[in-house]
Amino acid sequence: MKLHNWSCIDKEQLNPHLARQVVHSENLTVAKIFLTKGAIVPEHSHANEQLTLLVEGKLKFIYPGRDQIVLAGQMIQTEPNVPHSVEVLEDSLAIDLFAPRREDWIRGDDAYLRK
Repeated sequence: MKLHNWSCIDKEQLNPHLARQVVHSENLTVAKIFLTKGAIVPEHSHANEQLTLLVEGKLKFIYPGRDQIVLAGQMIQTEPNVPHSVEVLEDSLAIDLFAPRREDWIRGDDAYLRK
């Protein structure tokens, strides 16, 4: 068993509008994502299933042929390998869960978030 405390996890500033705290377990990545209004997460896809729980704010997820507004208290599921982008409509705090864990983040192959 391992106990994680968000207050002890470094907050990584990826760009002026996006920061994250991340915990990687053997099979799962959990990330606390801080987004400011007007930010854009560029289109990308990944081999991981993703669940995003929006704690605060308002986001627009953009999928091929469909947009989905997500409000605080809602959770959206993104299947593996589905291209998507996100528009931040209000300052937001999200919890992202990925399975399997984000090996690309561990390697630092996440340039799309650093723009």
